[in-house]
Amino acid sequence: MKNIIIIAALFSLAACSNKKVDEVSSQAIINENSVTLTAAQIKNAGLSYGKLEQKEIASVLKVNGKIDVPPQNMISISVPLGGYLKNTKLLPGMHVNKGEIIAVIEDQQYIQLQQDYLLTKSKITYSQLDYNRQKELNASQAASDKVLQQAAAELSSLQITLRGLTEKLKLIGKNPAGITANHISRSINIPSPINGYVTKVNVNIGKYVSPTDVLFELVDPTDIHLALKVYEKDLDKLFIGQKLVAYTNNNPAKKYSGDILLIGKDLTEERSTDVHCHFDTYDKLLIPGTYMNAEIEVKSANNYVLPEEAVVSFENKHYAFIQKANNQFDMVEVQVGNIENGFIEIYQVEKLVNENFVFKGAYSLLMSLKNISED
Repeated sequence: MKNIIIIAALFSLAACSNKKVDEVSSQAIINENSVTLTAAQIKNAGLSYGKLEQKEIASVLKVNGKIDVPPQNMISISVPLGGYLKNTKLLPGMHVNKGEIIAVIEDQQYIQLQQDYLLTKSKITYSQLDYNRQKELNASQAASDKVLQQAAAELSSLQITLRGLTEKLKLIGKNPAGITANHISRSINIPSPINGYVTKVNVNIGKYVSPTDVLFELVDPTDIHLALKVYEKDLDKLFIGQKLVAYTNNNPAKKYSGDILLIGKDLTEERSTDVHCHFDTYDKLLIPGTYMNAEIEVKSANNYVLPEEAVVSFENKHYAFIQKANNQFDMVEVQVGNIENGFIEIYQVEKLVNENFVFKGAYSLLMSLKNISED
C-alpha cells in the first residue's frame, strides 16, 4: 500500500512538471531587450515589416524677436528754427491724428522773419518800378547802362531774398500768402505728420528748444513688423514669403500669422541676423518693443523615417523593433525628430539602414517586455 502511494506521488509530480513546461513553451521567450515569438503568436500579432525610408519632413524652427516698426513709421518732432514751447497736451501713449496741432512754439525770430518777408516784398514792388523806369530811360539813352544794370541787380537780389524768406516761412508751417501787415504772429503751430501714438515727450512748457532737439516721438503702428533673430545655421531654411505664427509669452494661446518680408544680409558677432516679418492682420494690442516667439515651418533635407506606429515610447525614451532570425525581435533605442503625414524622423541610424523594422505591432512587442518585467 505504501509503495502504491509513493508511485502515485511520483506520477503527480511528473504531471505538474509537464504542465509547467507546456505553459512556458506556450509563452514568448523574452530577454531584457529582445523577444522571440512562435509562428502562431506572430500571426496573431499581425506584424508587418519594412526598412527605413528617406522622406522630406516639414519641421518647425523656433526663434524669438520683438515688435518693430520701419523707420518711415517712426517720427521725431523738432522745430527747424527753435523757440519756446508755449503749449502742448501730449502724453506718452496718446493717440494723435494727422494734421492735429500737437504743440505751439513762440519766439521773436518768427516776428522778425515775417517782418523781413513783408519788407522785402514791398521793396521788390518799388525795385520793379525803378527797373522799368531805368529800362525806358536807357532805351532813349537818357540813362546809362550802368544804372540799368544796378537796378536789375537790385531787383534780382530782392527776389532771391524773398524766395529764401518764403521757404523759411513754409519750413515753420507759415503760409506766405496769409501774411499781411495786420497778420503777424509770434508763434507757430506744430502739426502731427501721421496718425499714430506718442511714444516719448522730451520737453515741458516754457522750455527753449533748439533745432536739434527732439520734442516728441510718434509712431504709426499700422505697419508694424516682427524682427526675429535667426542664427547663421538656420538661414538657408528661410525664404521670402515663408509662413509663420507668432505669440507672446503672456498669451501663448493667441497666435498671430504672418510671412517673412526681408532677410538680413549681414551677421552679428553672435552669427545671427534679423529677419523681418509682416503680420497678416494688424492688431493694436501689439506694441512696438514687445518680445514675441515665432514658429516657422521649414522643409528639412531628406531624412530617414519610419511609420509613426513603428516607434513606441517607454520611460521617456523611444524604441523600435528589428526583425532577427528565428522569430526574434530586438528592441533598439532611436532618436526621433519631426512627425508629418504619419511618418517620424529617425536620426543616427547609419548602422540600421539595412535592418528590417517592425512597422505594425511594435506596441504589442513592447507590452510583452513590459508584462514580463512587471511580473
